[in-house]
Amino acid sequence: MSSRPPSDDLNGLSYVVLTLIGRNGASAHDLVQMARRGQRLYWAGAESKMYAEPKRLQRLGYLRSRKEPGKTRERTYYTLSEKGFAAVDEWLARPSAFPRIQSEAALRVQASDLASDPRSVAASIAAMRAEIDEQSRLLDEGERRAAMFPHRQIQLKLLRALGRRLLNAHLDWIEEVERELAREDGAGYADAREVFS
Repeated sequence: MSSRPPSDDLNGLSYVVLTLIGRNGASAHDLVQMARRGQRLYWAGAESKMYAEPKRLQRLGYLRSRKEPGKTRERTYYTLSEKGFAAVDEWLARPSAFPRIQSEAALRVQASDLASDPRSVAASIAAMRAEIDEQSRLLDEGERRAAMFPHRQIQLKLLRALGRRLLNAHLDWIEEVERELAREDGAGYADAREVFS
């Protein structure tokens, strides 16, 4: 067994997997389903890695596994080992950093002075409303499913509250973008383009 501190073997995805497995355990398929419901709002990660990471964490001693019957075939069910609990406990006590935001929409707004018609950028940003509606639906679904996780009632409530605030902030921002960029006169944009012509 490695003499390194638990966190040396772990990355962001590792902690996502460990915390989703939590006290009740989960299969890799369960992890992917949980990630699909919260991924867009709280983290990003490829589904293929969600299948591979539990195996890696088991090899490193952070997880234990057992075989259980599934709907069509046997599945591997993972639970946290003592080392896994210790790693999560150590990670939870670390100071949280402000989240990194990767937003293609923000980049489009930043570059909207380069558009031949800024209204096209406003329309591009407004298209996010459909995804916001879908994320809101997933939050509603999560609220209905919350009773299945009585040990995490408060935690899930707080996550849904953050999710709803993020969605509402984006809706407010979309309206602001539309007001500023979707003006008929395009004031300021023609002048800015002339500077570079």
